Amino acid sequence: MVTGITSSDAEHKMLSDAGYAEPAINYYLEKKYMGHIENADQVSEKVGSCGDIMKVYLKIDSNHLINDVRYEITGCAGAVSAAMAAVDLVLGKTLDDALIINDGDVFKVLENIPEKKHHCIQLAVKTLHKGIQEYKTKKAL
Repeated sequence: MVTGITSSDAEHKMLSDAGYAEPAINYYLEKKYMGHIENADQVSEKVGSCGDIMKVYLKIDSNHLINDVRYEITGCAGAVSAAMAAVDLVLGKTLDDALIINDGDVFKVLENIPEKKHHCIQLAVKTLHKGIQEYKTKKAL
């Protein structure tokens, strides 16, 4: 065993070597929007083509602004980092503004993830959009 190297240092190096940019690595390691929201206004789930599962929890205020978003994810580093970046893009936005967020916006925040993981960005965005659309339908907005 090599001393002085933490598991997060090792993960960081592996992700960097695999082609993840620094922002994507940090989103994965920090996982600051992972978990669930008690009494969420909307909970939606989507399964990706690769088998990754994402569940999104939304908390919406009376002005239709997104106050909080959390994801529960069974998936890879690409899925986690993409979902965390998507949250940063929509917090405080209106539902309609959040629906404009696309894969390219998330990719710009991440700066880079391996090409074979780009579908993870699509899954994060589609899951978020699904949650917003289901909420709007439920509330007849």
